[in-house]
Amino acid sequence: MNPENKVIENHKKYMERVKFYRGFGYDLEKERDFILDGALPISGDILEIGTGKGHFALALAKRGFSFTSIDISEEEQKIADLNLRYHGLEKQVTFRIEDAEKTGFPDRSFDIIFSINVFHHLKRPDAVLNEMARLLRRSGKIVLSDFNAKGLEIINACHEREGRVHDHSRHDLDEAKAYFVKNGFEVSECQSQAQRLVIARMR
Repeated sequence: MNPENKVIENHKKYMERVKFYRGFGYDLEKERDFILDGALPISGDILEIGTGKGHFALALAKRGFSFTSIDISEEEQKIADLNLRYHGLEKQVTFRIEDAEKTGFPDRSFDIIFSINVFHHLKRPDAVLNEMARLLRRSGKIVLSDFNAKGLEIINACHEREGRVHDHSRHDLDEAKAYFVKNGFEVSECQSQAQRLVIARMR
């Protein structure tokens, strides 16, 4: 398959996925907008931890931001790149393969760090939170969002319909909030129908 056809075929799969989620009551694009609106203002050097297939990266790029996105999976990032290429936004994102527990970036590299629907997959969340704190500049903020109870119910049902089991740990954003409070961050929180959003700002 030539590169152009690959981009088109991937976009078709993406739109089918969006439609599939909507059938269960989860509007993927609306939930990404909720996260971005809640995170405003957004400026400076931006890091996304956990590229996945690029759903949030696409939403962020569509708003005109340039940023770095990391993941441990090269295959996932290839799909994310195809999603961006369909819209001509691939030059706005620098992809890097990194372990979120210990990245290769210098201290205080970023003004804002996003991690969306990643926390429930983490095996050692404290290690990732420590790394986020190391990378964050003074007066910067960390934006975490994950499925709330309703969101997890929907995603689990989606996976079950496909004959799969949703892989997630027992960790949730309560642990992140406790970490931030303990380490002197100012923390705010809000929820949509399916997402929980926690924002931690350095004092």
